[in-house]
Amino acid sequence: MFDVILAIILLLLTWPILLIAMFIARIDCKASGLFSQLRIGRYGKPFTIYKIRSMRANDASKEGYVTASNDARISKSGAFFRKSKIDELPQLWNIIIGEMSFIGPRPDMPGYADKLSGDDRAVLQLRPGITGPATLKYRNEEDILAAQDDPQAYNDTVLWPDKVAINRAYLDNYSFFEDLRLLWRTISGT
Repeated sequence: MFDVILAIILLLLTWPILLIAMFIARIDCKASGLFSQLRIGRYGKPFTIYKIRSMRANDASKEGYVTASNDARISKSGAFFRKSKIDELPQLWNIIIGEMSFIGPRPDMPGYADKLSGDDRAVLQLRPGITGPATLKYRNEEDILAAQDDPQAYNDTVLWPDKVAINRAYLDNYSFFEDLRLLWRTISGT
């Protein structure tokens, strides 16, 4: 209930920013300013996530699933939207309709979370979040990936397994007050 009420309040407060960002993204990317993509949610169920478009329309599906900060596909406005996290604002709708939460593992593309096995599948009990402990640890993930010779391989062998471990620890130690602390860390940038 907390998530839904807060998401409605934030959506009411940020709708002008959303509209302006979608307009700018539409002009800069030469496509709809709202981007939607299939992700894996709670219990491994696919859902559609919404974001402000940050990549040029013809380039968005090329070069794998990971995006480094120096990725040529990112538009000029998209770089700003990603850095400021404005691109995540449409996910307030995903929260309102119950597909996401503020805190939880980031929802992954098919081929990651839905392929978890053994004890790691426990993280699928969690509703995916806009932020969470793994997101905070890797808040500079795009810069980390930009420094790698093979960003996709580094993501698959180093970042992804660590995120799964972090999300399992989060599940095992869940508390509402910890969620509030993680939300505050996200907002304050600490």
